[in-house]
Amino acid sequence: NSHFPSLPVDTIPLDIGSCLHSAEEIPIEVLRQREAKWLDMLNSWDKWMAKKHKKVKERCQKGIPPSLRGRAWLYLTGGKVKRAQNQGKFQELDNHPGDPKWVDIIERDLHRQFPFHEMFAARGGHGQQDLFRVLKAYTLHRPEEGYCQAQAPIAAVLLMHMPAEDAFWVLVQICEKYLPGYYSTGLEAIQLDGEILYALLRRVSPVAHRHLKKHKLDPILYMTEWFMCAFSRTLPWASVLRVWDMFLCDGVKILFRVGLVLLKCILGSQEKLKTCQGLYETMELLRAIKPQYMQEGFLVNEVTELAVSEKDIEKEHQIQLRRWKETHGDLNCKSPPRMHGAKAIMTAEPPSRQDLRQRPTIIVKSPLANQTDEVQAENEIESGKTKKERQKKTVPPPEETINPYPPATDPSTPLTKLTIQGSRESLSSAEHDTYL
Repeated sequence: NSHFPSLPVDTIPLDIGSCLHSAEEIPIEVLRQREAKWLDMLNSWDKWMAKKHKKVKERCQKGIPPSLRGRAWLYLTGGKVKRAQNQGKFQELDNHPGDPKWVDIIERDLHRQFPFHEMFAARGGHGQQDLFRVLKAYTLHRPEEGYCQAQAPIAAVLLMHMPAEDAFWVLVQICEKYLPGYYSTGLEAIQLDGEILYALLRRVSPVAHRHLKKHKLDPILYMTEWFMCAFSRTLPWASVLRVWDMFLCDGVKILFRVGLVLLKCILGSQEKLKTCQGLYETMELLRAIKPQYMQEGFLVNEVTELAVSEKDIEKEHQIQLRRWKETHGDLNCKSPPRMHGAKAIMTAEPPSRQDLRQRPTIIVKSPLANQTDEVQAENEIESGKTKKERQKKTVPPPEETINPYPPATDPSTPLTKLTIQGSRESLSSAEHDTYL
């Protein structure tokens, strides 16, 4: 892909074995309570975002229930509003044959995305077809950007949670609002963020910072795939989902925090650096991250505890931008300003109630529901019920509505039938990703 510098393939920090770690078990009663709370929020999304954003953020940190994750991501990113405001647009792009140059590159990339996941395992299967449709539509939506290889795993994760049209609009929001400029020719935005990450590391872990400086390890060598794929090809699956829940709520600062936590865990003490005397050994450590550092509970806790804010990132961004101009001149790619999460996106483009209206396929009235979720949620917000009272409410499992966003299965699940060695070989033989 012309978007990427030709870096050596062995810099890819892809640890397939790490995907075998299972998710944390959540008691079914707790899951049902969380589903009820999320249904309340989704039914009055604008009110919750305006008046109780902190609570939305807390619930994203705890993890969105799998049955509602797709719908929640659609709402958090503003993809729901985009879709409502551009009805028929995806169908129009979908019907277009596309630019042959991008079509050819996309087709060659399809079989590389989560090859062990049931959706994407079959060549020409429904998962690969939808992935092609979404990526091709994006090249028509943004012809000046075209296609970038790192967009494929992002789109694939979305398709595991939602239909193609929704996945397209969430991809648009990620590319334009959360990570603007990441997928443009020249990779200027990702290089800038690499320098920001490196500068923030000086404060978070001076030991790790000194070590990377000593060995002249350019951030783009280890953080490109982390950030451009939003850790979807680096972390165990359970951790990927938790990181995405927080990332789509809070924005890019979550990616910075995950990167900083990993660097601190891997290189943050003299003890850890004893076996890591050179550039090659350092790259090996960053390639094969120890599973305990990526474990769901540990990682989420470290990320939420790390005090790195939007303000810190924006301040450092201005410093790095000035340095860039001094050494490289003006940026070639003029990206729109970055939006730091769901609240910022909604504030910039306030939706109407019509845009947020849910249109379930089939509705069956629950005999236990004496008032609609919407009225219930509004009453709750207005009356300011305590957390305890809200938890006492018994709401039946959300089985009354057919869910168009089925929960994604772990893309690594079929790996249990294979050895880790076999998994590594199956991904590394024949073809390699060229974007790193």
